Amino acid sequence: MTRRADGRPPYEQMAAEVRARIMAGDLAPGTQLPSTAHLVAEFGVSNTTVQKALAVLKAEGYLSSRQGKGVYVRDRQPFRVEVGAYFAPAPGGYSYELLEVGEVPAPSAVAAGFGIADGDRVLLRRRLLRHGGRPVEVEWSYYPLELASGTELAGSQRIPGGAHRVLADLGYDVLHFADAVSSRMPTSEEVDLLVLPEVPVIRQFRVAYSHDDRPVEVSVLVKGSHLYELVYRMPA
Repeated sequence: MTRRADGRPPYEQMAAEVRARIMAGDLAPGTQLPSTAHLVAEFGVSNTTVQKALAVLKAEGYLSSRQGKGVYVRDRQPFRVEVGAYFAPAPGGYSYELLEVGEVPAPSAVAAGFGIADGDRVLLRRRLLRHGGRPVEVEWSYYPLELASGTELAGSQRIPGGAHRVLADLGYDVLHFADAVSSRMPTSEEVDLLVLPEVPVIRQFRVAYSHDDRPVEVSVLVKGSHLYELVYRMPA
């Protein structure tokens, strides 16, 4: 099969290769990169190209410079996020900041997830998830008004046990969910909330189902792609 030529500039091709090695663990956290001369020879590029590639990776958080010592791989592995769980707040662990609660017109994708008309009113809970003080994810979670009105979901306080506990108390246990995962460049709000460099975000569009496949929650979960991995666990 004929391979299509990579039309990206050489520095982007080199950055992509080094980025892939870091994400695969071939370049371990804290590893010092080879010298510029070594990288020039390995990749067959100019000194300027190497410097541009390294600058991109530094801006993305994959590499850091140590004055007088060289360039090193970031000092931690990607943060692994379990996609199907509620994380109980704990000191030094997960914490939630509630950003917004209220009735809103359902965006088109959310309306389709619930099987309602575009613009029908739904309840929105928007939160920022942190781990160890670092922002991990922005969450937009929507609920049918006939379920959520007058419950803890409609309140402006954190919910002990999470939204799924409230749904279960109402008789709507979340039995399974479906995720559509994609990537895109972040909005200005996401850059601000997640303290992002110039990297894409991972976007999960999740529909949670109760008995008889009734959708009871539709969520949009957004996190930076540069420091995080999604972990799915499911029966074989």
